[in-house]
Amino acid sequence: MLVVLREVALVALTALALSVVLRLLVVQPGYVPSSSMENTLRPQDRIAVLHGLGLLGGVTRGDVIVFDAPGGWTPDATATTASLWWQRALGFLGLAAVDQDGRMVERIIGIAGDRVSCCDAQGRLLLNGIPLEEPYLKPGAATDQVLFDIVVPEGTVFVLGDNRSLVEDSRAHLADNSGGVPLESVVGRAFAIVWPSQDAGLIPVPATFADVPPPGP
Repeated sequence: MLVVLREVALVALTALALSVVLRLLVVQPGYVPSSSMENTLRPQDRIAVLHGLGLLGGVTRGDVIVFDAPGGWTPDATATTASLWWQRALGFLGLAAVDQDGRMVERIIGIAGDRVSCCDAQGRLLLNGIPLEEPYLKPGAATDQVLFDIVVPEGTVFVLGDNRSLVEDSRAHLADNSGGVPLESVVGRAFAIVWPSQDAGLIPVPATFADVPPPGP
């Protein structure tokens, strides 16, 4: 009996260890905290987030990413004692909702060196001089609430929501690092919706950016 219990415990510990490694390097659950990415993502959608991006080619234009909001982007969260240990631990293991205080979900528009400006006569973003057709935008959402012309700083990405009429994204923080989100703040790429079941599926990377030239010198 003792041998059987020992083997069961060993299997359980091995499975737990593998789960931890996979979550550190590959996939973690997450949820959408706001309406900023409608209609691509809706509030409280459960998503799968690909981690270990340094090992898997990083992120690029068009990716939907989860990131820790830089200082000043969101109000300071007031975490309870529970959320500081057991709730976060269970969330990490996939046994409870993940605590996402201070995290945001937006779409990468520009990478380091890209020139992003708003907007042309038709209200379209310009990326390295190319006007973008953005079919993923929520119908009626406009980009030109803020006019700007910036170069994305080294080591950062420039992010915008798909529901641009109602979101404070990089446009609202142009005075701070030209709105760039540091790469070290990026948690991972959201690649799939896992709940609700009627919306489940992969989150595609749009072809919008295929003809955009690389950043200038």
